[in-house]
This record gives sequence, C-alpha cells and structure tokens, in this order.
Amino acid sequence: MNLKVIGFNGSPRKDGNTTDLIGYLFREIEKEGIQTELIQLSEKSIHGCKACYKCFENQNKQCAVKKDAANEYINKMIEAQGIVLASPSYFQDVTSEMKALIDRAGFVGLANGRMYKNKVGASLSCFRRTGGMHTIETMNHFFFANELIIAGRALSVARDKGEVEKDTEGIQTTQSLGQRIAWLMKKLYV
Repeated sequence: MNLKVIGFNGSPRKDGNTTDLIGYLFREIEKEGIQTELIQLSEKSIHGCKACYKCFENQNKQCAVKKDAANEYINKMIEAQGIVLASPSYFQDVTSEMKALIDRAGFVGLANGRMYKNKVGASLSCFRRTGGMHTIETMNHFFFANELIIAGRALSVARDKGEVEKDTEGIQTTQSLGQRIAWLMKKLYV
C-alpha cells in the first residue's frame, strides 16, 4: 500500500513560515518512504459552511456547494492516510481559510459516518506571541470530531518570513512529529 500524507497550509501568505515548518515535517515523513502533498489554501478560493445540511441528505462524501475548492480538498483527505492541518495564528486562532476548510470538510465527514475515522492527524502553528495553542486546539477539534488518531502537534515562534529558521526547538519538535506520524502510519497501514 502506498501511504500518503496530505498537508493543508492555511496561511494566506504562500511560502512563508508555515510552509517552511511543514517542509521540516514532510522531509521526516518522506525519509520513511511515505508520499506527501502540500495544498496552499491561498491558491484557491474556499468559503465557510452555509449550514444547508445537504451533505447529511445526500451522503455522497461531497459538499453540495460546488463553487469553490472544498470538494477537491475533501477528495484529497479521503485518499490520504494522514492529514496535516497547519495555520499561523491570526487574532489568536486559525486563519479564515483554515476555518472554512475545517467547517466544510469536517461537516461532510460527520455527514458520511465520520469518513476520516482512524486516519492519522497532526496540527502545526506559527505564531508571534500568543494564540499558538488555541490555533492548535481549533484544528484538533476537526480531528476529534471525526475520530482521527492525533499523532501530535508542533509550534514555532515566527512572524517575519524566515524566522522559523531561528526557532531550533520548534524545528526539532516538528521533525520529531514527522517521525512519529511516519511510525504511526506504518503501524496502522503496513
């Protein structure tokens, strides 16, 4: 079985600190022969949930709203054995892009019998002074509600582009998390 981790970068800034942190995580996962793919939420539009409940009615593993990238992202989650959510802390929580992904993909997951159940999940956050743990908790709610197995979380103190590189402890924690994700996925799927 080919194992895959899909990572979602919730930063509206493409290729910033959050991308750098994901890179440290992915390199450790890839060392174990597991494929990774990064989705930058800044590249395509995704909107919040409209609470139409059509996903509960249809139960077709898709959101009824087809005008944005939500279903593309949901399909990526379905195909992967591991899901990484990463967001900088904006006003002490996830970005609006990440919140839209959580709400849309999470609701569709619940509507379809917790279709991400027992996949491996992990969360990452970059923050300047505060909000990092709250940001992690918000992303972990997606994992808990849909009964994923949480491998852990990693944080980095960084604001300006490139500051992740100065956070040695954040990098080490992220690398360790990548190793744990790979180990756990192999235990579950190989």
